Amino acid sequence: MDSTMNTPKSDLVALAQRRMETAIADNVWTKRQKLALTCRILFEMGHDSGLSGQITTRAEDPGTYYTQRLGLGFDEVTEHNLITVDEDLNVLAGGGMANPANRFHSWIYRARPDVNCIVHTHPLHIAALSMLETPLVVSQMDTCPLYDECAFLDRWPGIPVGNEEGELIAGTLGAKKALFLAHHGQVVTGATIEEACVLAVLIERAARLQLLAMAAGSVQPLDPRLAAEARDWVSTPKRHQAAFAYYARRAVRAGHGACIGFGADAPHFSADEHHHSIATEGGL
Repeated sequence: MDSTMNTPKSDLVALAQRRMETAIADNVWTKRQKLALTCRILFEMGHDSGLSGQITTRAEDPGTYYTQRLGLGFDEVTEHNLITVDEDLNVLAGGGMANPANRFHSWIYRARPDVNCIVHTHPLHIAALSMLETPLVVSQMDTCPLYDECAFLDRWPGIPVGNEEGELIAGTLGAKKALFLAHHGQVVTGATIEEACVLAVLIERAARLQLLAMAAGSVQPLDPRLAAEARDWVSTPKRHQAAFAYYARRAVRAGHGACIGFGADAPHFSADEHHHSIATEGGL
């Protein structure tokens, strides 16, 4: 094998990306399983706020999506108690009702055909930073997937249950992947459930880092070229799949396996190069 010790960085990046395509296995959970896992992952990451927040993904029929039933916390969501709703929040399958605040998800899905999953939560550090009416600042390497991808809604329009709020939120999000909401919380979107889940984890981490840095001094900006390079390096489907699978394994080890049909002692993990995820994923 030829040495790569003198290979330019751009070629090494391309080589690594090609290797990831075969070295990282695809996640084969169903949409409902991925959505339930996302709820449990984000619960473990501190995104729960009582019954506030919604996590949705497009269902198979146009204009419909899966979401959690109002009255259940993120730690209670399973693949079986998710409901299917249309854009008017009429329940098409499942019991109970959707959170009325899901209405703005319908506006985002209408405006963004590229979006297949939306996560809206009020985690602690996001909520605290939102009280300062200041935009999210991405200034650390790990959070670069959000660099130049987070819009800011600088005023609170009130509870987001009307069409006015839906139009405002979707319009302010624009073509970006995330939206920071003053006096409220955050919204992240993804082309996949995996991407939206990973960005939700990162946006709360970014807010926590920003608060810590602001307490110690002035946050310094990243070099725009390098920040964009870091964003593009991490923001690939394979990286999102790998990160999601890791977070899913953590959630299952923390006792959340029942959300996709695993008993408390059921998960078995394989660390070989062909099975980076739970060995029995998708086989339920």
